[in-house]
Amino acid sequence: MSAKNDKPGFLQRLQTKWKLESLLQVILVLVVFACTGFTILFIKNPILDFFGVEKGGFVNTLLYLLLVLPLYQIFLLIYGFIFGQFNFFWEKEKQIFRRIGGLFSKKK
Repeated sequence: MSAKNDKPGFLQRLQTKWKLESLLQVILVLVVFACTGFTILFIKNPILDFFGVEKGGFVNTLLYLLLVLPLYQIFLLIYGFIFGQFNFFWEKEKQIFRRIGGLFSKKK
């Protein structure tokens, strides 16, 4: 029962998918995502409370989309810079902007 499992692990698959050079980079990218998520978790409610909207309503959702999601992208870049992974996140941001731009561009 000593069959070897040569299947790459979770971190190795992320390294390949994200085209990163080392497992340390994968871990740093995951740490950036975690820090960004926690930051948004803590600032989301004060931002929405500032505008005095009730939770779960249409205005709440609209403000979330217009304010909190862009802040998430900004914090990704900030934490990416702090943890030395700015280039990775900047490339991902450019991909997102290209996709959004493609939605609004005229198709020939």
